[in-house]
Amino acid sequence: MRAILDRRRLLGGSAVLGSLNALGLAGCATAPPPAPAPPRLAPVRARPDRIFDITVCTRPFRAAGPRLDTEQLGDTLVVHNYGHGGSGWSLSWGSSTIAVRKAMTATPRAVAVLGCGVLGLTSAILAQRTGASVTIYARDLIWDARSFRATGSWTPDSRIALASAAAPGFPALWEEMARTSFKTYREFLGLPGTPVEWIDRYFLSDGSAAGAGAQRGGAAPAPLDFASYEDRIADLTPRFEPVAPGATPFPTSIVRRSATMMFNIADLSHTLMSDFLAAGGRITRMEFHAPADLTLLKEKVVINCPGYGARALWGDESITPVRGQIAWLIPQPEVNYSVIYRNINMLPRRDGIVVQSLEGGDMRGYGETNETPDRAEAEHAVAVLADLYSRFPSQSRG
Repeated sequence: MRAILDRRRLLGGSAVLGSLNALGLAGCATAPPPAPAPPRLAPVRARPDRIFDITVCTRPFRAAGPRLDTEQLGDTLVVHNYGHGGSGWSLSWGSSTIAVRKAMTATPRAVAVLGCGVLGLTSAILAQRTGASVTIYARDLIWDARSFRATGSWTPDSRIALASAAAPGFPALWEEMARTSFKTYREFLGLPGTPVEWIDRYFLSDGSAAGAGAQRGGAAPAPLDFASYEDRIADLTPRFEPVAPGATPFPTSIVRRSATMMFNIADLSHTLMSDFLAAGGRITRMEFHAPADLTLLKEKVVINCPGYGARALWGDESITPVRGQIAWLIPQPEVNYSVIYRNINMLPRRDGIVVQSLEGGDMRGYGETNETPDRAEAEHAVAVLADLYSRFPSQSRG
């Protein structure tokens, strides 16, 4: 008992109070917390000699939005699933869910899928899940398809339609596709190879016209009323919030931060192909020259996912090409955030750092079919990033 009383006197005495003061714990309720250290953000080594590839894709834009109707060719039911603009990866699972639902109204035991891009693969996998036997017919596998040349950002309403041309019910249909895809992509988080992941995204501005960047190559085309539906799914992703000056190593006067879901397309493509083949899927390399060619297939239900190829195969003049180019910098695993600065987009994929010019906004590349890489465009984009990182604190530049 005496020992207990002695301990109580000690805890109430000045010795302990002095110890707390020495540790800075006394009066902690009123003392301000220490300022958090700026996050360690590794700089991108933005140099033209680190560009190891330049790729160009042609996005299939339709003013009315993706084609998801059905068509009967003789005894063959064709379900269309193409024309997603810059939103193919983002909307793939939702759009393919709608296409497969329509295909299954015929209760087929076997289904053909035309095309091996992201829409073709997701349609094939979802058709397999209904119990159908599925064969993909395609000239090119995913690694040679235009889908493989996409940026890899979650952009579900990027050039998805024109507000004035979309049907009245399309916004709700788009929301259904976006929410279905978003939920499905959760299944890929944490898988080996990190096919899908969340990263921080920073929007940077110098607070001046120069900070916004100037249009290169003359005046941009007159803008169109591209549809914007992001407010319909505002609950899915964080909003951009301002970051206090000095809280990051970025040298710009304005810094805003959010988080975004991104696709490491190389890993994700391998994952989708592996899933399809492991479930018994078959692939037949074949090129089609006219819609009537589909009636020669043994399967009498075809999900049609040719992407931009639908313009030639189906004579679909409603498809407008939208050119997009990516410069690839050597991968840096330590770079784990994205940046938008002076109309340049940087995305740190596992297979390389994507650098993309956004100058001209949604009209950039509109109507262009040229898929020849433009080295000057690539080096300009990298030079903008080089300017940004040249002003990083020396300890960050390492």
